[in-house]
Amino acid sequence: MRAPIQVENLQAYFESLPDPRKPRGKRHELIDILVISLLAMICGADNAEEIQDFGDSNEAWLRGFLNLPHGIPTQDTYLRVLSALEPGAFQERFRKWVASLMRPAAHGHIAVDGKTLRGSYDKDSGTKAIHMVSAWLSGAGLVLGQVKTNEKSNEITAIPELLSLLDLNDTVVTIDAMGCQRAIARQIHEQGGFYVLAVKENQPTLYEDIVGFFEDADRQSRALDEVPAPVVDEDSNTDAGHGRIEQRTCRVSEELSWVQGAGDWEGLTAVARIESQREQLSSGKSSSEFRYYILSVPDCSAERLNSIIRNHWGIENSLHWVLDVTFAEDSSRVRIGHAAENLSTIRKVALNLLKARPQEHKKKKVSIRRKRKRCAWDHDYLLRTLSFIAAS
Repeated sequence: MRAPIQVENLQAYFESLPDPRKPRGKRHELIDILVISLLAMICGADNAEEIQDFGDSNEAWLRGFLNLPHGIPTQDTYLRVLSALEPGAFQERFRKWVASLMRPAAHGHIAVDGKTLRGSYDKDSGTKAIHMVSAWLSGAGLVLGQVKTNEKSNEITAIPELLSLLDLNDTVVTIDAMGCQRAIARQIHEQGGFYVLAVKENQPTLYEDIVGFFEDADRQSRALDEVPAPVVDEDSNTDAGHGRIEQRTCRVSEELSWVQGAGDWEGLTAVARIESQREQLSSGKSSSEFRYYILSVPDCSAERLNSIIRNHWGIENSLHWVLDVTFAEDSSRVRIGHAAENLSTIRKVALNLLKARPQEHKKKKVSIRRKRKRCAWDHDYLLRTLSFIAAS
């Protein structure tokens, strides 16, 4: 039986992936192991034991397009292979395959943020938890790439590596304060993109200058009883949900003469402040905070920036939260070799495929959990999920 075209397309991208195993004693083909791992992850498997269970339960169907010379691999085989695979080459092929399924579209907004795989920490051996930095295509809801670090502080070196893998032309890139580095701003600018970088005390002079400017603007506004236009553009919006009301007021200024070392930030066009005021409906308690940013987005209004910053945090709710709650990522205790990193790649590819909804779901919202179950129950639905076409 010929393999379904969706599986053939996937296999084509992994034919050249180096097999880390020695030929002697090798019982299972690498492509069989990878295809089963991905299909199982899409269908609800969260660990190696469940990947084996998926294979055992679907062996007759899988034999229709996989060789399986010695049957279904065991959980130990999956772990050994995933721990030995070189993560960079593995991710590159997955990234190219997913990119082949995406139709070209105008570039938009990429959010970059990190997440620690808590289960990868091993106290007895002193192994530190793996920290993954991911690039998230806001709006499409797709992971474009990831890079591993051993500590959150190493995001400074991981972010440039991740950005170098991406096409940033005409794309807005948002990063939290860890990524507020001159070299990162320069790289985004040189790759044809625009940055919005959060500013905190890790850039003390810049932070103090921006805080001082907006405090002066506040005082002037109170004295004149009006916003000091045209120096500052302002936008405010209110959201209600999760038991609270939040008002976000964004103010943007393109006046940079007072920013010490402004010329050191390649492409810098404006600075901004967002004031967030929250009220908990159950208790009536309220709180507020200020967040500060530098940006290179040309002619960026406060309204647009308010939307960009809000969408940046979609990476927390639509990626990190889903990986923990739906894919049980933080519960995974896999620690050997590269297995944790490679399993993280498979989870994100599975999530990409599931988020790019099959045609029948375009008019209704269906949860990722429900889609995983449907894939497990319906082979045709699973194959359609493997062949999504998403706007990039």
